[in-house]
Amino acid sequence: MYAFTIGARPGAPRLLLVILFFTLLVGREVLADDDLAPQVQIRSDDGIEAEYVAVPFIFATETLSTSVGAAGVVKHAGQRQASLFALGLGTANDSWVTYLGAYDYQLPGIDSWLFSAEYYRARYTEGIFYVPGQTVPSTPERVVTQGDESFARLHLKYVLPWGRGAEGAAASLRSAPSGSHEWNPLTSGVSSIELTPFYTEQRLLGYESLPQSARGLELELAWDNRDDRENSKQGGRTSLTLTRDWGSARRQSWTTWEFEQSLYLSQGKSDWFDSRVLAFNFYLADTPTWNDYDDASQAYRRPPSFAGVSLGGFKRLRGYSGDRFTGRSALLYAAEYRVEPKWQPLKRLPVFRWFDIPWWQWTAFVEAGRVSDEFSLDSLHSQMKTSFGGGIRFEVEGVVVRTDLAFGEEESQFWIMVNQPF
Repeated sequence: MYAFTIGARPGAPRLLLVILFFTLLVGREVLADDDLAPQVQIRSDDGIEAEYVAVPFIFATETLSTSVGAAGVVKHAGQRQASLFALGLGTANDSWVTYLGAYDYQLPGIDSWLFSAEYYRARYTEGIFYVPGQTVPSTPERVVTQGDESFARLHLKYVLPWGRGAEGAAASLRSAPSGSHEWNPLTSGVSSIELTPFYTEQRLLGYESLPQSARGLELELAWDNRDDRENSKQGGRTSLTLTRDWGSARRQSWTTWEFEQSLYLSQGKSDWFDSRVLAFNFYLADTPTWNDYDDASQAYRRPPSFAGVSLGGFKRLRGYSGDRFTGRSALLYAAEYRVEPKWQPLKRLPVFRWFDIPWWQWTAFVEAGRVSDEFSLDSLHSQMKTSFGGGIRFEVEGVVVRTDLAFGEEESQFWIMVNQPF
C-alpha cells in the first residue's frame, strides 16, 4: 500500500517510512485514551467504521537535520477496502516533504476496477543525488545540492474475471483460501491490467541543463499467485511493465520495459520456527529507444536518470543508495531465507503490546545485479555488483514493517520501510 523509507538519500519513492510505523505505534496508544482521541466519524459504504490515526513526530537524519511533522492514516475510508494516507514535515535546514495517497477505491457499479492516486512534492536543501558524469556520462557522480522533486500518479487497475478475480476486484485483495493454490491463471491467483498515467519531476540546483521532467503512461500486466501478499509462503508473482513518455518540445520521448518474477518455496516448520521460506526474485529491464537518435532535438531518446532503469535503494541492490546505478538495461537476482521464530516477545514489550502483531520474521538475503548501456546478457552478467545482509520484519495491524541492514562493495545502507521487497 505505502512505499516510503528512510535511507541514505531522500527521494520520491524513498520517503521516510519510519514515520508511518511511528504513526501506527504511537497513534494507537494515544487513541486508547478517549479524551485524546480525535473525534472523527467515518463509515464505509457498507457500514464498516473507519480506523483513524494521526500523530506528530520528530526525528533527525544527516541530510534532513532535525525534522518535525505529522502523519495520518485512515483505513476503511468510505469503502471497506479503501485507505488514505497523508504526511507533511519541515526541517531545520529548510527542507520539506508532503505526500497524499488514496488507495483501492471503487466506483459504483464497477466491481472489476480499483482506483488509487498519489501526490508527492518535496525540497531537499542538502540532498544526495547521482547525476551523469561530466567525463563519462554512463558513470553517475554523487553530488550534494538542493533538489526539488514531485510526482503524481493515477492507478487504474482492472482485475480480470477469472481465478480469484472472479468475485470482483475488492475480493481479490484478500489472502488466498487455504488449499486453493494452483499454477493455472484461470483457476488461481489474481490476473490484472493496470494503467498508470504519471508525471515526475526533479530539479537540481546547479544542474539545470539535465532533463527535469517525465510524463507518460505505464501499462502493467500481472499475475499474482501468492498465497498472501504480506507474508508469502508459496506461489509467485509475474509482471511485465511497459512505460512510455511521448515527449514534447522540451522533453525527449522514450520507452522502457521491465519484467519481474518472484517465487516462494515453503520449507515447513521446525522445532525453532513456525515457518521457513526460500524466496527468489528475478528482474530484467531495458530501454529499447536508448540508441534512437532524434535529429530535430539532436539527442537520444533516453529517459532522465531519475525516471529510467536503475538499481540501488530499498528494493533492488539494497547495499547501495537509491538510483546509484542508472543506464539502458538492468539485471538483478535476489534470494532471501525468511523464518518466523516460535519465540514472540513483541506482544509483551511496552508500546508493542497495544497492537495486533501476528508474526515477526528474521531474514537473510543476497543480491547480484548490473546496469549496462547495452542490452546484452554477457554485458549484464559481467562485473556484477553484489549486496548482502539481514533484517527483521513484522506485521503491525495489517502493515508489514521491514528493517534491512545491507552491505555493498562500496557502501552499506540501513533501510526502514513497509512492505516486502518482493
